[in-house]
Parts: sequence; structure tokens; C-alpha cells
Amino acid sequence: MRYDTIIIGGGMGGLVTGINLLRQGQKVAVISAGQSALHFNSGSFGLYGRHNGEDITDNPLDYIKGLPETHPYSKVGIDNILKYIPQVKPLFEEVGVTLHGDEKRNHYRLTPIGMLKPAWLSMEGYATADSPAPLSWGKALLVNIQGYLDFYPQFLSRGLEKAGLKVESRTFTLDSLQHLRKSATEMRATNIARVLDGNVLRDVARHINRFIDETDATTVIMPAVIGMFDESPIRLLQEQVKVPVRFISTIPMSVGGMRAQMKLRTWFHQHGGTYLLGDIVTRGTIDGGRVKEIYTANLADMPLAADNFVIASGSFLSHGLEANPDSVYEPIFGLDVVADPNRPQWCDPDLYKEQRFEHYGIATDSSLRVSHKGSTLDNLFAAGAVIGGCNALKEESGAGVTLMTAFKVADQILNSKKGGKQ
Repeated sequence: MRYDTIIIGGGMGGLVTGINLLRQGQKVAVISAGQSALHFNSGSFGLYGRHNGEDITDNPLDYIKGLPETHPYSKVGIDNILKYIPQVKPLFEEVGVTLHGDEKRNHYRLTPIGMLKPAWLSMEGYATADSPAPLSWGKALLVNIQGYLDFYPQFLSRGLEKAGLKVESRTFTLDSLQHLRKSATEMRATNIARVLDGNVLRDVARHINRFIDETDATTVIMPAVIGMFDESPIRLLQEQVKVPVRFISTIPMSVGGMRAQMKLRTWFHQHGGTYLLGDIVTRGTIDGGRVKEIYTANLADMPLAADNFVIASGSFLSHGLEANPDSVYEPIFGLDVVADPNRPQWCDPDLYKEQRFEHYGIATDSSLRVSHKGSTLDNLFAAGAVIGGCNALKEESGAGVTLMTAFKVADQILNSKKGGKQ
């Protein structure tokens, strides 16, 4: 089978790259092993939220301009970043995901343990604030479902009280949730979200409104266990509750992240893309500085060929990078990796300090073409967390790097088709 572009990795980076290529008439295939980082998403995307250990509120782009040339943002280029950022919200809006936020000023998202962290964009309904303190939400009411263990009211209460709020907590249950109580493993956000829809939400709103009358609360905060397949249940509940309802991300799986993943994948498939789910790339053929074809576990000896390839397989979490006792390596092609050669340098004994391995990734040039045995491959590009040179956790930049590199790679491929390489 032959395509214009084959993308290895079916997460946000791979799908955004694929969608941009499909829009320009390319024949595109995405190969996905299964779960992506979106399944663990907090409900927010970071552009650049922390620098030298300090939160960034105003003008994060000013900090991005000063990053070293090895950082993925520097390889994308500030002019391209300024071009791509306005395209992000419309792309997600088109697939059915509403995002709120501004690249000129970070807002703050409320974490599951009551901390406030800077963010660029947040999904519909999630709890956000313009500044970390004091919060202007009045009296907060934390509402949980009886038996749901992945929501932590005590941690949240402590954090919200530090931010200047009065807090009370309540729990409720519904007959429609009883079948999930047969096992604690079934009381998970995604399973609950499949139940809390339609008329069931009217019962949820009735319980919440009763709690509001009892407590005189002016804001309701509850776990993000609503809206598995689209945003309409979120809006329906918000319409039926007397005061604003704000949602908090939960322990994975993330309902908002899975909704975004499904929406991106559905758009990609409906517009002609091929999505091979549950398959992994086992090897590739490299000849003359180009990738000729790849092979997957499910297709065995049947090769997949393309003019261009994109590796968006993620970092260690997604097995885009792997390690043995002696080295860090990229498992499909054996691409060059930017990593310390000595294992003792990979980590700091202090868990809370920056860990060097978080910067590791495959080597790329300024066009995001990858390196293999010291030579750049003409038609293999990298997007997302597989690229080295940044610490997404410390910078709060993971989603931003993924999106900006995805847009850049799509541009590179389309421009090479026109006969010009950036």
C-alpha cells in the first residue's frame, strides 16, 4: 500500500499533522498502537508556563524567543509559531473541541490536588482563573459521586482555602450508577461519563441545586466525568444548575482528553484518512538517505510505502523512546538520540529536581528532519514529544511543542511537494 505521507503515532501530534495534510489533498495513513498522551490530559494545553522554576503569566512568547537553538520551539521558529498559534483553536473547533485561552497571557488551571498551574488553552467547562490568588469564585461547593475514588475533595479544599475561598463538600449517588459499584475498578471517569448523559443529568442537577440551597454556594466544582463523546452534556448540566459549574481533571483516563482524541480521529477518518489502530511499526527500510517503506506487526510482510514519513511516537511513556542499562534508543529505525552516554547522568537522586532524561529525544535539524547514523534523512520528520531539547514537565510546554512541531512538519512536507524546502 502506498500513501503520500505515513505518520507513526496516533496522538495529538500525529493527528494534527495528518489533518493539515488531508486538508491539502494528501493521501495519509496514521499508525497508532493505542493510547496517547491525550488519554492522560489535564483538560488544558500549555504553551510555555514556567521559566527557571517560576510561573509565567504575561507574554510567554517573549520567553520562547530567548530559548536555545536546540529547543523544539527554536527549530519551529518564532515567525512560524506566530503563524500557527491562530490556527489551533479553529482546527479544534472544526473537529468539535472548544478551547479557551490566549497566547498573550497564560491563565491558571486547577489541578486535582488543589494547585493552580499556568496554561495556554483549556477545554470547555474546566476550572480556570486569571490569576492564582485570590480567586473570585465566592463560596465553593465540591460535589462528588459516592464511591468515586479518583477525586480528592480534601486536597482541593486545602488548596482553594489557601486561594481565599470558603469551601464545603457534598456527595450524591444515582440508581443508574449502581451497576458500576460491583467493582471499584468500574467506578472510573470514563465509565461514569457513559452513564451521565441525557435525562440522567437532570437528576444530577437536582442533587446539586439542593446542595446549593443548603450551603449558599456560588460556585460548584466537580470531577470531569461528563461529556465522553461531545460537549453537549457539559453545557446541559451548566444550564440546569443555579450557579457556575467548573470541572476538575481526574486520575486517568481523562474524559476531556479522550473526547479530544476521538474527535480528532473521527475528523481524520471521515475526511479520507486511513487510521490503523492497534498496530505498531516494527521496522523500516532506509536507502540513499530516505525511508522507502515500513512494516507493522499486523501487516507482517506487507510493506507500507510513502513519499514522506512522520514519527510522532512520543517519548518514554509511549515507547517512542526506550532505554536499556547502557543507552537510550529509538526502537523502530535506530535514529540518533540526544542523550547522555553515561547512565548515572540520566537522573538526579533528588526526585524533585530536574531530571536530565526528560530532555532526551531524537536528533533533528531545523526543518525537523531526523538524523540516522549521523546523516539527515530527507523524508522522515519528527513531531511532538519524541523530539529532544526541552523539558515539557518543567516548562508546562508539552502540548504547545506537540502542536507547533505538528504544524511545522505539515508545512515542510507540503512545501517539499511544491519543490521548495525551508
